[in-house]
Amino acid sequence: MTVHLLLIDALNLIRRIHATAQDNPEALQERCLAAVNKALRQHRPSHAILVWDGGHQNSWRKELYPDYKAHRKPMPEDLAAQLPTLKQQLNALGVGSVELPDIEADDLIATIAVKVVNHDGQVLILSTDQGFGQLLRPGIRQWDHFEGHPIDADRLQQKLGVRPEQLLEFWALAGDSGNGIPGVPGIGKKTAQTLLAEHGSLANIFSEGAVVGKLGERLANHKAQARLSYALVRLRQDLTLNLNLAQFRLKENL
Repeated sequence: MTVHLLLIDALNLIRRIHATAQDNPEALQERCLAAVNKALRQHRPSHAILVWDGGHQNSWRKELYPDYKAHRKPMPEDLAAQLPTLKQQLNALGVGSVELPDIEADDLIATIAVKVVNHDGQVLILSTDQGFGQLLRPGIRQWDHFEGHPIDADRLQQKLGVRPEQLLEFWALAGDSGNGIPGVPGIGKKTAQTLLAEHGSLANIFSEGAVVGKLGERLANHKAQARLSYALVRLRQDLTLNLNLAQFRLKENL
């Protein structure tokens, strides 16, 4: 039987719901449970996992670049206080959880998704995070639960102006202020889109003589920073997890 795995980016889901249910713990809990139940009914996976963020303060990205997510607002105190109860309630639905200290949920999701697809499974990632666009391929899809549509190559192209296979290179050039990814100073989204449209890849952009003038000088002076940014936005797919997928198989009555 083919595995159909639903990977739920837990905090991505919960924080979006929390934004509409602040100061109302009961409403938050009800809406989170309803959201997961809806996803299970709608997508009918054979297996499902709630993937939790293990924190970035001591992550490999923070070691590589100390300013990574340095300006991101901390989790609201009321939400942090409710998380233990929320986790218990969500797990009571029969959906197992995965969380590892100092490992970000994005890397966990990427590793699990690729491993499952490499064993001929099918994966649906429930998240609004555009970073998962780099994983899109036959067998790996992404779904925006709140808008009710897939996040696919066409939508990414419309929103960011680049193809999914160019996402890492796009952020390496333009950076990502929300996550503290530096990119190349002075190169914004429009310039990054133009460069990739004209040259196709970072390798071509940085090849000698490809880009001339002041822009070419800027790129040459910040080549190392572009490479760093590329490394920061690239999701890990090689984590050692030692998970048994059978424990995340859903009961037929869910």
